[in-house]
Formats: sequence, structure tokens, C-alpha cells
Amino acid sequence: MPKSNTITNQREQEILREIRLAGGSCRIGFLAGRLGVSDETIRRNIKSLETGGLVKKVHGGVSLAGMISVVEPPFQSRMDKNAETKKMLAMRVAEMVDNGDSLFMDIGSTTAYVAQALQNHHDLYIVTNSIAVAHLLTARNNNRVFLAGGELRAHDGGAFGQDALNFIKRFNVRFAVMSVGAVNARSGFMLHDIQEADISGAAVQRAQVAIVVADSSKFGIRAPITMQNPSDFDILVTDEKPNERICAMLERNDISLSV
Repeated sequence: MPKSNTITNQREQEILREIRLAGGSCRIGFLAGRLGVSDETIRRNIKSLETGGLVKKVHGGVSLAGMISVVEPPFQSRMDKNAETKKMLAMRVAEMVDNGDSLFMDIGSTTAYVAQALQNHHDLYIVTNSIAVAHLLTARNNNRVFLAGGELRAHDGGAFGQDALNFIKRFNVRFAVMSVGAVNARSGFMLHDIQEADISGAAVQRAQVAIVVADSSKFGIRAPITMQNPSDFDILVTDEKPNERICAMLERNDISLSV
């Protein structure tokens, strides 16, 4: 019997949307968490979508039909890593934010968890270059969401380039919420991508309070790109107290530690 390529219910539509937003491939558990149902429910819907030729099951997950099978796209892989810790940190950041506040939020996986934690806030003014953040906070509780333009990167749904940079420079916000690749005693905060560093630098300069959210796995390692002067940041939200050298770096740059 030929495959129908039809979608039979709303949940299947939601599953396809979440897979696309995750970069075309994601885990069953991620979909269950996003849609608030059991893994078994997701598997039943995936089976129907696969019969229709719309998706393909891979080990531990699912990908859109016609795409190269990737079990863990880079962004989803980062979302899965230390997920419970990131959720806890995200709740702490959300407690710092009042209804009606303005924020810049970057493309980091921890920042995406912050966006989830902010879903019960209202009247937020959000500036972001992350399609994941925009998706989580748009059309909710009278929020206003401004998404930077430009080409979206395939692996994380982030907008970069001169157009995105110029867009962000037009705003002034109360908070900039940033993720980092490393927290280093000598160099401060570090990233793996120079475009991300450019966007972060522009956002931090236009925020009253710059917040870095990083779990303790980022301590004491290095990444290729050093971000702007550590003294430009105000708060580090993390799950464990860093070692003495990193604490000294924070104190030297007048960065508050929230553990």
C-alpha cells in the first residue's frame, strides 16, 4: 500500500513542529517533555507519522524523513546534557525577573531553559536571536518578542551576521541573559563561536544587568573565544561554588555569585 503523507491529528502536527524547531532530529523524551505526554504516547504518534512517510525513527529518537539521520543535533545534545541542573538554574534566573521586564536572551541551551521558566511571567519585552526562545515566549501573556533577522543556523536556530548585530544594537534592556562555553580563572567567560561573542558583546553593552548562567561543568576549562571584559558582567548563576581562582576572578571583576 502506498504511503499517504497525511497527518491524522493535532498531536502529530505538534510533534512535527517540535522536530523542525529542534533542527530536524530529536529524542523521544524531549518530545514527551515538550508536549506534556508519556514517551509511549509519543512513540505511538511517531509510528503513525513513520507509516505516512513523514519521519524516520533513529536510535533513541526520530528525524524528519529525507534528512540525514542525526541522533543528537548539536543544540538538542546540549539541551539534554545536565538538563535537571539547567532547569534549576533557569528557575533561579526567572525569580530575578519581574513581570514587565525587558530582556535579551541568547541562543544557549541553558537560556532556552530560562525561556521555559519564564512562561508564566507576563508583559515581558524579549529581544533574542534564538528561534527556540522566540517560540517559547511569543503569543503568551501579553509578551512582546523581537527576533533578530538574518539567516538561521541549521544546528541551533540562531540568527547571526551584521543584520542581527545591528538589530540588537537598537535595544536597551534591563537584563541580558547569556550562556557561555567556559568559565576560566584567567580569561573570564569564553565561547566557542566568534559570531556568538559578537552578539553577546552587543547585548551586554545595552543591558543594565548582565547575567551569565552556567553549570559547574563549565568551570576551569577553556574555549577558543574570550568574551568581552569580565567586568562587563554582573551576576554568575551556577550550581556549585567555583574553585578559589575562579572566585578570585569574580571578586576582582565585581561579579556577584549566585549558587
